[in-house]
Amino acid sequence: MNESRNSRDTERLGYLQTLYSEAEAAELANGIESLIAQYASKVAMSAEPTRLTESDVALITYGDTLNESNTPPLRVLHRFHREYLAGIFDLVHILPFHPYSSDDGFSVIDYKVIRADLGDWDDIENLSEDCRIMADAVINHLSSQSRWFKEYLAGNPEFADFFIDCDPDTDLSAVVRPRISPLLTCYNDASGRDRHIWTTFSADQVDLNFRNPSVLLAVIDVLFFLISKGASLLRLDAVTFLWKEPGTACANLAGTHALIKVMRSAVSALRDDVVAITETNVPHRENVAYFGNGYDEAHMVYNFALPPLIAHSLIQGDGRHLSQWAKGLTLPSNEVCFFNFSASHDGVGVRPVEEILNADELQQLVDATLAAKGRVSSRTTTDGKRRPYELNCTFLDLIARAGEPDSVTVSRFVAAQAIVLAMPGVPAIYIQSLLGTRNDFDLVEETGRARSINRSRHDYSTIESKLDDKDGLAGKIFTALTQLIRVRRKHPAFNPYAKFQVLDLGDSVFALSRGGKSDGRRVCSIVNLAGQNVEVRIAAELAGIDLLTNKPTPAGKHTLPPYAVRWLSS
Repeated sequence: MNESRNSRDTERLGYLQTLYSEAEAAELANGIESLIAQYASKVAMSAEPTRLTESDVALITYGDTLNESNTPPLRVLHRFHREYLAGIFDLVHILPFHPYSSDDGFSVIDYKVIRADLGDWDDIENLSEDCRIMADAVINHLSSQSRWFKEYLAGNPEFADFFIDCDPDTDLSAVVRPRISPLLTCYNDASGRDRHIWTTFSADQVDLNFRNPSVLLAVIDVLFFLISKGASLLRLDAVTFLWKEPGTACANLAGTHALIKVMRSAVSALRDDVVAITETNVPHRENVAYFGNGYDEAHMVYNFALPPLIAHSLIQGDGRHLSQWAKGLTLPSNEVCFFNFSASHDGVGVRPVEEILNADELQQLVDATLAAKGRVSSRTTTDGKRRPYELNCTFLDLIARAGEPDSVTVSRFVAAQAIVLAMPGVPAIYIQSLLGTRNDFDLVEETGRARSINRSRHDYSTIESKLDDKDGLAGKIFTALTQLIRVRRKHPAFNPYAKFQVLDLGDSVFALSRGGKSDGRRVCSIVNLAGQNVEVRIAAELAGIDLLTNKPTPAGKHTLPPYAVRWLSS
């Protein structure tokens, strides 16, 4: 065993000892080593850590977003990647693809099974040969229909204390909630006894009890299994709430951070090139804490403040909050980065900007959502009040304006995605954004769930027709976004770890310098956030060739048309 492996094992034991007794930690450390040995023969170890590069752009999608009769949807997705996305998206995040009982996949019944209606593990492994796969590890909770929970209720000692049975008289008023549903749900076990089970998200989603070392070992086994099936990026879902301590907020606790460190250490011991990504929809300062010291926790964190700030900037034509926030972005090392996006399968969360936007500005986002006939989901605060938690609306409709020409809608939307693509880190585009999807009111009515508004399913032949129609909304958006991505992939200044500096070119402009001499040539990204012409002055050191038009942009005054995007390479 080499020196670095020894060091990693020692660190992992140290993290475990902050969570469990000395004897439990030692036994768990041995269990993790056994799992590493067990999976080593199934997982080829990389020769050296693989750093993410400027060519890494992620597509976020459900496994069944695209459908074709008599073809498993995962194979349809693979076909779509080959025919439309090759050389554009090298990363594909497939949202939970396991059997589930609710929440569109996030109530997992069995971590080691592919939904029969999607395809099989061969489909995942085949796709992983053409691109890197990000898989969801939904590890805060499981479905109430899962074998683990059924065995727990049946009294199987192997699953004793796998879930949290809490006295309903316990004072849980300080617990931070992402939902307005009850925190505890009553279930009857095989003996007829009432079990009041901790359910952070819904009655069907029963939280795992990480105070039981066996739970952590079982979860690490799940992570290793996903890696063995082709996943090279692991999205650790809803980890904000992993560690519970009644009397506290039960969010972002030290125990949670220790758990993530153990998982990252274990995953890296199995394969150095696997990337661990934390999904923590919380205020920005809490979110970035999941980087740890830059070497011991998440490789990437979701940049959750970015979507509402981009929306606010384009709705108001004012980028002051976006620029001020971006100026404060720091990273603890050059081995971690942000996962940037404007839209995902969920809505636009507003918690991350509660300390950035004031009440009136948050209300403006709510008003824009309602004007687009979207929905606004709420959460209950510790004082019993309800506050907006998430805006349920396609990002396209959120920032669009009723009655405007498609050309304006497309320009504004492309400007939003250009910001995502220029930000330091790895950019991600949600498939509904790529396809120019509008609010799906029919699906909301069908499911009764607000989030369904941005989870449309599409017939593959219909999508082919829309994308081939270069004059249609979907065709224009797809063409513009894929062109931006092609340009981005060719320039080292867009490396996820490259230097960045926010520039002041006026309140209606978001300007960002990427790269430098050590990163190759610099690129200055300039986006007009306003619906009118804006005059900017380009300094000599920023002047250069616009990568998007191949035309020179000399120093001096320039007029930017509404929602114009410039990527100047100097």
